[in-house]
This record gives sequence, C-alpha cells and structure tokens, in this order.
Amino acid sequence: MTALLAAISSDADIMVAQNIFFGVIAAVMIVSALRVVTSANIVHAALWLVVVLAGVAAQFILLGAEFVAVTQVLVYIGAVVVLFLFGVMLTRASLGEDESVAKEKRSLAVAVGVLLFAVMATALIDTWSDDRIVIDEPQRVAEVSDSIFSQYIVPFEAVSVLLLAALIGAIVVARKD
Repeated sequence: MTALLAAISSDADIMVAQNIFFGVIAAVMIVSALRVVTSANIVHAALWLVVVLAGVAAQFILLGAEFVAVTQVLVYIGAVVVLFLFGVMLTRASLGEDESVAKEKRSLAVAVGVLLFAVMATALIDTWSDDRIVIDEPQRVAEVSDSIFSQYIVPFEAVSVLLLAALIGAIVVARKD
C-alpha cells in the first residue's frame, strides 16, 4: 500500500514540475512573441523569433514528442530563420531603428490582431469545447517518418521548392543591375 502511495505521490510531483515548466516556457514565449512584433530592428525581431520557436520545441519535449521537437529545431530554427535573415540582408532592408515603420498604422495592426485572436479563440472553443483527445498508443518515429516520406512527400518537396524560390527571389531583388 505504501509503495502505491509513493508512486502516486511521485507522479503528482512530476505533473507539478511539468506544469511549472510549461508556465515558465509559455511566459518566455509570450514575451518573446511580443518582442517579435514590437521590435523596430528587424534582425532583433528574427532573433526573438528564434526564442519563440525554441520555446515551441521545449513544449514538444514536455509532451514527450522528441522527434517533433528536433524537427522544430532543425527545420524552423535552422532553416527558416536563417532564410529570413538572408532575405533581410540580401534585400538591403534597414537594419537599425526605423521609427516611421514603427508608428505607421499601429492602431490598424492592433485591431486586426485582436480580431484575428477573437476569431481563432471562438473557432477553438466551438471545436474543442468539451471534447478530450484520447490517444490510445503513442506514435512511433518510424511511423511518422514513413508517413512524411511516403504519403506527404509531394507537399514536403513543394515546401522545399517554395523556400528555394523565395531565396532566389530575394537574391534577384537585391542584385544591382
């Protein structure tokens, strides 16, 4: 009986620790996301985006989805943010503080953001109001990778071609004639 109580107590301690880590990571992500959209320096905004995406990977690790977390780091932090930074640097965007951009149409941007948040929150609440997601057995890495490279290979390759086209487009725009 005492072994059962110790196991329950241990599981409760783990759940409390996971909830605490979730809260800390979520708070860091929220602050970083706000810094992404409020930063006047575009390079700093991209670096704050790295913090947000790293927080997403940390949340996946808390969920026990290590494969998705590693994919998040490799694809988004390793590739997409680097692509953003190359695009910014190749298009000769202003790298310093630009006050005209920061103050231009800020109220419209806030209104659109609040409206988008309201629509998304309403859709999520309507869709998942009282439902609980029950997963019978966890997905294995082999099953996920097989589905990516068999069933979803065309969208996977289409995204890679799209990213390559965006990089080529940034080079063409930045090129001096």
